[in-house]
Amino acid sequence: MVSTNLTNNSTLVPVVNEIRLILDTARSNVARQVNNELLKTYWNIGRIICEYEQSNPERADYGKQTLKILSTELTKEFGKGFSRSNLQNMRQFYLSYEKCQTLSSKLSWSHYCELLSISDASKRSFYEKEAINANWSVRELKRQIDSSLFERLLLSRGDTNKEEVLELALKGNEITQPADIIRDPYVFEFLGLPENKPVMESDVERALLQQIEKFLLELGRGFMFVGTQQRITINNTHYYADMVFYNKILRAYILVELKTTKLTPEAAGQINMYLNYYAAEVNDTDDNPPIGIILCTDKDSVTAEYALGGLSNNIFASRYVLYMPNKEDLIRQVEAVLEKWHKKDND
Repeated sequence: MVSTNLTNNSTLVPVVNEIRLILDTARSNVARQVNNELLKTYWNIGRIICEYEQSNPERADYGKQTLKILSTELTKEFGKGFSRSNLQNMRQFYLSYEKCQTLSSKLSWSHYCELLSISDASKRSFYEKEAINANWSVRELKRQIDSSLFERLLLSRGDTNKEEVLELALKGNEITQPADIIRDPYVFEFLGLPENKPVMESDVERALLQQIEKFLLELGRGFMFVGTQQRITINNTHYYADMVFYNKILRAYILVELKTTKLTPEAAGQINMYLNYYAAEVNDTDDNPPIGIILCTDKDSVTAEYALGGLSNNIFASRYVLYMPNKEDLIRQVEAVLEKWHKKDND
């Protein structure tokens, strides 16, 4: 915000802006450097604890007692931050990340504490890459873990195989084609809508609009909000697309239709018409073909195949739920798909 004095001396505005940029950059650099040193420090503390345990195998049974004594001594001398649970995290930090150089300055110690709660190395690597790529806060990272994003992305890919698990683990969710942005199901627990009571499509749309930042987080990277009820006029008849976004990674408009019922062929025909209109009337020359997403409460593979098959446009149908999905069920579904693929590979 420009002060009154500065307004009266407009020639100084560029000077203040330049100084502000220098100060902001310096503060960011200092914060990043402090964070790096903190991560290295905690990693080395974990290393010392592990090396002590390895050199004293006969004391392995007294690990908890060792951490308790360390916690008391370190807290007495250095203050907060050295609780027994935090020391346990430092120990696990060292064991989970063999090389200190692999740690990211974009993630804080609190990020890594959340990541350490994931025992599966592939899954933990995925969330680490996504947190870095999407610049998630600790709170956003926790929500994505709680909502089983890793499993949802794998299940969204249909015939999942081990190569895709490895790709997700090593690179995060790389967006190179329209199918890469799709999740199934989408989780809208942040709306606070009742699970077992009927709601209208307008209610869901209004609630999503009120929580647009959280909705954008759930949609994934690259999404920018364009508007709701975007008018489409064909032969003097007005139609309205529920929600329109633009994905800067795919360079494409994303049209979202909300349904409080299961997927129907009529919904596919409707959004297909909207996509044809956007391709002909709205797209700029450097835009890619628009993409349609039908968010529905349920779908079956047969209906989806006949409703969406043969269409030239990219249209996807995904379920949405108003509560956190059961993580164990999703894990079992992924394991079942992988087991099926493994058997197919051995035949």
